Amino acid sequence: MKRLAAIVLALSLAACSGGAPRFQLTDVTGAEFGRDLQLTDHTGKPRTLADFRGKVVVIFFGYTHCPDVCPTTLGELAIVANELGKDADHMQVLFITVDPERDTPALLAKYAPAFNPDFLGLSGDADATARTAKEFKVFYQKQPLPGGGYSVDHSAGTYIYDAAGRLRLFAGYGQGAPKILHDIRLLLQAG
Repeated sequence: MKRLAAIVLALSLAACSGGAPRFQLTDVTGAEFGRDLQLTDHTGKPRTLADFRGKVVVIFFGYTHCPDVCPTTLGELAIVANELGKDADHMQVLFITVDPERDTPALLAKYAPAFNPDFLGLSGDADATARTAKEFKVFYQKQPLPGGGYSVDHSAGTYIYDAAGRLRLFAGYGQGAPKILHDIRLLLQAG
């Protein structure tokens, strides 16, 4: 009887998986946020998420003067792009600034592609930045520095969309390139 119960349990668990991908990051499929954006890329072209249909889209919010979190995350995403090889043609990384006052298109044009030539920096005016941050549930706030200037405290997560334009995954800061690479490969395989 115990053996029969074990077999039934094993079959039930196998049936529940339904062949769904086994993501290592947080699966947020069906989330009611991060539905769209309307910003301008560092070349001056207006952009929405629909512009990247057919690609896995990776979005990270930050700013170019960030001393640690932003360059670390973009460095991890550069590793992912490198590891993907030719499949990286089917992925688009978007770096959205939360500091449009300092992060001009010219600065973003140097910053984002320094990690990978295909990465795009996106910006908007203060209102567009606030609307986009609210849509993605991203926190950001200027913090004055002693002696003048400021830094920007901000949320440090990465949003990943499938090729159909659906938000699928969230990677908290520090998840690392291997987990991101694993899950992007699953999304690329799914088409």
